[in-house]
Amino acid sequence: MLLSIEKLFRLKLGASDGEIGQVQDFYFDDENWAIRYLIADTGTWLPGRQVLLSPHAFGTLHQDGKLLRVHLTRKQIEASPSIELHKPVSRQYEEEYFQYYGWPFYWQGGGLWGMSDIPVLERPSEPLPVQRAAAGERAPEGFEAHLRSTQAVMGYHIKAIDGMIGHVGDLMMNPQSWAIGQLVIKTGHWLSGREVQIPTRNVDRISYEESTVFVKLTRAAIEQATDQPPVSGQYDDQSDAS
Repeated sequence: MLLSIEKLFRLKLGASDGEIGQVQDFYFDDENWAIRYLIADTGTWLPGRQVLLSPHAFGTLHQDGKLLRVHLTRKQIEASPSIELHKPVSRQYEEEYFQYYGWPFYWQGGGLWGMSDIPVLERPSEPLPVQRAAAGERAPEGFEAHLRSTQAVMGYHIKAIDGMIGHVGDLMMNPQSWAIGQLVIKTGHWLSGREVQIPTRNVDRISYEESTVFVKLTRAAIEQATDQPPVSGQYDDQSDAS
């Protein structure tokens, strides 16, 4: 069972030694549809800072009532590399961030998370081979991390092969791999307001200039897609991606 990202917004975040704020947004990689960071609204605790939390800090996403558990201390989070508000996430920042926590780089290796298909929780006892090889190296000139806001994409128009059909209503993620597996489409008047799901593999591209998601399906194919089922706040930890 996949988890609604929209229903995670504004949930409280708890570190190992106290609350740290609430969920504000997520950054996802628009090349492989993996959530790379949770964006925390820390309120008055760390004012003026945008705090990013990698899925490595959670492992499998565990929801305890209205609280998401982060396996870090407040001091660790406070001392982590700072990123300016409203600035894009650079690869240089990501390198500093992952080296600070001792986690493997997700962009090096054959898995969704570099050396694995799920984010690891434990820190390695020593730097992994790919990290040792990358020490002191910088990303190629002009490199752009493909990180996008889930909040921003929700509401984008959906354009099928043969025309427009509704807009993005939600994104459904696997709580183990943090991969977005399904796109929830609110079809509007064309299908009497139905909500349907399609796999993200059917997305051709996202145009941020046009606020539109282009899909490789006809409107008739979308009409035959699975209706969006009710989503509760609970889920099975043995979830599989679709």
